[in-house]
This record gives sequence, C-alpha cells and structure tokens, in this order.
Amino acid sequence: MSIASAINTTKSILSNTATQTATVSTNTSNTNTEDYNRRTAITTTNPYSGATTVKVERTEDAALLKQTLSAIADNSGQQALLEGLVSLDAVMGGNESSATPSQYLAALVESLDTYATSPSDVTLAAAAVAAAGDVAKSLNQQTSAVQNLRVEADSQISSTVDKLNQLLKDFEKVNDKVKEKTARGEDPNDALDTRESLVKQISEIIGVTSTVRDGNDMVLYTSDGITLFETVPRAVTFEPRAAFDAETSGNAIYIDGVSLAAGKGSSTSANGSLQSLLQLRDEVYPGYQKQLDEIARVTINVFAELDATDSRIPGLFTVNGMNPDDLSLDPNDATIVPGLAGLITVNSNAQTDPTRLRNGNVNDDSVSPNTGNAAGFSDLLYNYLAGFEETVSFDGEAGTTTNATLLAFSTDSVGWVQEYRSNASTAAESTSAMQMRAKEAYANATGVNLDEELILLLDIEQSYKAATKLLSTIDEMLASLMQAAS
Repeated sequence: MSIASAINTTKSILSNTATQTATVSTNTSNTNTEDYNRRTAITTTNPYSGATTVKVERTEDAALLKQTLSAIADNSGQQALLEGLVSLDAVMGGNESSATPSQYLAALVESLDTYATSPSDVTLAAAAVAAAGDVAKSLNQQTSAVQNLRVEADSQISSTVDKLNQLLKDFEKVNDKVKEKTARGEDPNDALDTRESLVKQISEIIGVTSTVRDGNDMVLYTSDGITLFETVPRAVTFEPRAAFDAETSGNAIYIDGVSLAAGKGSSTSANGSLQSLLQLRDEVYPGYQKQLDEIARVTINVFAELDATDSRIPGLFTVNGMNPDDLSLDPNDATIVPGLAGLITVNSNAQTDPTRLRNGNVNDDSVSPNTGNAAGFSDLLYNYLAGFEETVSFDGEAGTTTNATLLAFSTDSVGWVQEYRSNASTAAESTSAMQMRAKEAYANATGVNLDEELILLLDIEQSYKAATKLLSTIDEMLASLMQAAS
C-alpha cells in the first residue's frame, strides 16, 4: 500500500467514524422519543479509499406500520363508542339505572296495587297520581338527555372534522418538505418522522391507508378507499346542528364529496373516532329514544278511557303539544310516535282530583264506569294493573323485543343499553391490547435499542483505534522518508 493510499484510507475511516458516532449519538438521545425511527449510517467500498459512508438511512417497516395504523384506528373507534355508551349509562342513572322509566313504572304498579286495596283512600289516590307523574317526568328527562347527547356527539364531530382538516394541511407542508429534500439529495429523515407522526394522528380520526410514489410523495386514502390526500388535501366537510329532537337527522360527513359511513355494532366496524361518533348520534342514541317513545305509547294505552261513543281516548296520561286525535290508541297499532316520550304528561284533571283515576273519568267527566260513585270501586284499578301484565306488540324499529309486557319491555330497554355497553367494553379491551402490541412490534423493529447502540459504539471505537494506529504508522513513515531525504 502506498503512503497516499494509506492516507486516503485513514481519512475515510475517520470520516466514517465521525458520521457513525454522530448517528449513534442522535439515536441514543432519541431512545425514548415515540415517533423517532432509528438511523443507520450506510457505507460502501471502493478501491481507492475503502469503506465510505454514502447516506444515513431511516429504519422502516411498511408491513408493521400498516398494522399499527389499522390498530390505532380500530382502538380509537372502539374507545369513542364506549365513551358515548358510558355517557348514556350515566344519563340512565349508572349501574342501578335509577333514572330509567322501568324504575318508575314498577313504583307506579306498586302504588296502584296499594290504592286498589283501599280505593276510598284519597291519600293513596294522590300517591298513585304522583307516581304516574314520576313516570312521565322520567320519560321527559330521558328524552331531553338523549337529545343533548346527540347534540354533544354532533359538536364532537364538528370539532374532530376541523382537527382532521388541520392535520391534512400540516401533512401537506411536511410532505412537500420530504419531496423537496429528496429531490435535492438532502437528508429527509426528520421530515419523514414528522410525516409518519401526522399519519398516526389522522388514523385516530379516520382509518388510513397510504401509498408512497416517486420522489417520496405520499398519498392517503381512507379505509373505505376515499381519497384523503393526493398532492393537496381533499375537502372534509360537515354542517353541525344547534339542536336535535326525535325527528331530527344529523348531517353527513363528506370526504372529497363522498359520504362517510357510520360504524355498526357494539364491536364497532368504525375505523377512527369519526365513524363511531356518527354511530352514536344516528344509531345508538336514537335507538334508545325509540324505546322510550314505545314505552310512552303503551303506557298511555294502558290507562286509556272510553268516551261516550266507546272510542278510546287518553286517560291518566296525555300529551303536550300534540292533538290527541293524532295519537293512535289502537293496542294493535305498534308504530313508534317520534318524540312521544318527551311530550307525555299526567292529565291535570287527575292532579286536581286523584279519585278520577278510580272512577275512570280523568279525561271525560260525562263518562264514568263507576256509575254510583262508589268509594269502594276498584275494578278499573285492577284493570290497569292487568294491563301492565298483558303482552302487547312493540315496533321492531325500537331494536328490542316486539312482544312483551310493558314492564318487561322497559326492563329490556335498560338491558339493551347495558349489553351494548358491556360488549363495547369487552371489545375496547381487545382493541387496546392489539394497539399496544402493534405499537410495541413496530417500535422493536424501527425504534432505538440502547444496548445495540452501545455495541455499535464499541465497534466504532475499534475502527477509530485502527485509524489512529494507521495514522501513527504513516507519520513514522513520513518522518523516516524526510530523514532519508535530508
């Protein structure tokens, strides 16, 4: 080996060790940085200078990244659904479901039974009417609370869409930076880390798949195949509503002009939080509302009275803001009346004179089955109690049983929500574990391992020692050459 060749080799070794040491130092300082991918100094050899560092490469694993993004989206969607169901459970009174109509209907039955044994007791009559008032109040309050939950979900959708649009704008800037650095032959690794971090944040909102094109340009699609980003962000639009009632439908979310589908099921099909919020607003909360409306409809029917023409009319329970003629009191007409649970109330005549409940003339004073106004008349009270035990038809649109007693249906309604929440909770545990494992696997493949970096640092140290020895030898050779020349 000539002296010139030895000098070139030494310079190359020192340059390599400097680059490798800097790379190891950067890796070590980012050991606990979540969105940092390990860097590796890539070397090649040539016949003139030996090994030469040509670039610093970022560790990547496309398959594991795809799995991680999918796990993030699945878990985000499941957690958002569970959070909404927990809110609904709180509205219902928590584990005891103490605010639900089923609790107050049971209390009304007990009060009616007590009154039926002593129909002449005005105090018991007032207690029965008060218990009926609690049933109506419960249905009113539950309706109001459910619609408020829909407003909250709608507001969350709006803020989440705004966040998604901002993330896409940030993604555009970083993606342009990656393309620019790649085109100039500069190091794009820091920008690549930032871009990947943004993709992970986007996947929490909506499921994402990605494709990398020439020039390191990335294109994003939703899990359903809708283009989310290609060169520029695609428009994500949504119009929130200020208020909801049982007949109000929420507006759709449009991505590049395509409507986003809502999630389905307790183990939701939603990819990201947006689809779960749509599911809560348009499926879960309205489902419970329909059950409340059916409870109200049948409750009114149980206490219906007959007018002078033997037509069924509202009795103890009536409705505010609705023409009674628009309310079908046909027991065989199992059709949901949207918002009925928010309108049901106790007839003011019964509140003024509770004994009307016993006499059966709450609504129409001219008609009374208790023709003799007997204080011991209890036939109607027992008929009302029998009505609670009679199997009747419920609208299948309510999402639960279609043939049941009123008490059983009201209990099934509570069970429907609790089962939904329980299944969602179980599914959330699974998606959370899957996300944790996916992130861990990706981190193991692309993250920094401190032990490996320290071992590599020892190898670099040996290379540096070899370079210093070679440099010392060259110095001795040059000294000897200079001495011989003199």
